[in-house]
Amino acid sequence: MISLFGPPEPTLLERLKDSVSKTRTELAAQVEKVLTGNRPVDPELLEQLETALLSADIGVRTTKEVLAALRQQVNEHKLTETAELKKELKRQIARILQAPAAFADGNGAGPSAESARVSPRVIFVVGVNGTGKTTTIGKLTNRLKKEGASIVLCAADTFRAAAIEQLEIWARRSGVEMVKQKPGADPSAVVFDALTAARARKADVVIVDTAGRLHTKSNLMAELEKMKRTAAKIVPGAPHDVLLVLDATTGQNGLNQAREFWGHAGVTGIVLTKLDGTAKGGIVVAIARELNLPIRFVGTGEKIDDLVPFDAQTYVHSLFD
Repeated sequence: MISLFGPPEPTLLERLKDSVSKTRTELAAQVEKVLTGNRPVDPELLEQLETALLSADIGVRTTKEVLAALRQQVNEHKLTETAELKKELKRQIARILQAPAAFADGNGAGPSAESARVSPRVIFVVGVNGTGKTTTIGKLTNRLKKEGASIVLCAADTFRAAAIEQLEIWARRSGVEMVKQKPGADPSAVVFDALTAARARKADVVIVDTAGRLHTKSNLMAELEKMKRTAAKIVPGAPHDVLLVLDATTGQNGLNQAREFWGHAGVTGIVLTKLDGTAKGGIVVAIARELNLPIRFVGTGEKIDDLVPFDAQTYVHSLFD
């Protein structure tokens, strides 16, 4: 079976440390400033800690939840030293990040064991223009190819000829088949052709590149739903995953995008790109908490191998240690 969401690689910590260096400067430096020394753990210290969390785009709701848990333990005299407070802060953030993944592995929005056995596994990749969606598909294709999967790419972004050409470049680089039609063709027809071809060739995975659409465009969202219905007619339960590609540099606006796509597209997981280019990496925590969606992968750079599985504990350690 293809391990799409397998365990993190041994080098994940170092790669995440590099990619979150700006967030670490913004968040961890401020947290260290607040928690360094033998300061008493009092309301003033907790207020300063709250400001530090908000500055990294962890979000008001998530920050309040974390601070409430910390205050309760302080009031119960369970946290009396800054070192203990920092340790508990890390634990609370890791807990929030781990919850959606556990939910998705059970009866939630993630792929079920039954859908994981379906062949081909159909993955829709959605998001707005400029998030690195097609590049992410190329990187994901590279990962799966290394795991031994046979892959068919579906060029269902027919609005832009450049999108088809870009996907074709990635297909050639990875040595996989791509199904396309002329620019302006019906995206659902391309999905039909790709899934039919994949079944005939007994491919393991089909990755569908959808048009970069604004989450506010209802007609494009309706088209996406039509593509999903078409996929389900060819392959039972398809699409088995809907991955939303978000640009980490957009901060809270990325969270708004995720809400809309979650409501219309049935998103099962997030791929966060450009994490290395922002000090607002705390948006990872906000997405996990507010939407109960797991972060599946993180883009850590420009190279084809710069897409790593997300791991909550590793992410928290990369931020604070």
